[in-house]
Amino acid sequence: MKAWISTLTLMLLFLSSFAQSAEMADQMRADGKIYVVVGVLILIFAVLFTYLIFLDMRLRKVEKENEQA
Repeated sequence: MKAWISTLTLMLLFLSSFAQSAEMADQMRADGKIYVVVGVLILIFAVLFTYLIFLDMRLRKVEKENEQA
């Protein structure tokens, strides 16, 4: 779990540092659109993270049932 959180944090830091160095990001920041982009990226990563946790829980349940049978 800690590995996922640290990986997600590093990815977000990388994306934010990359966006700060681009000229397009300056224009988007001036227009206030950069917050929409960052919000959408966070939403996408949150949904993927939640799906992976849900999938892991289901796989563990199937593995337990398989071991007991």
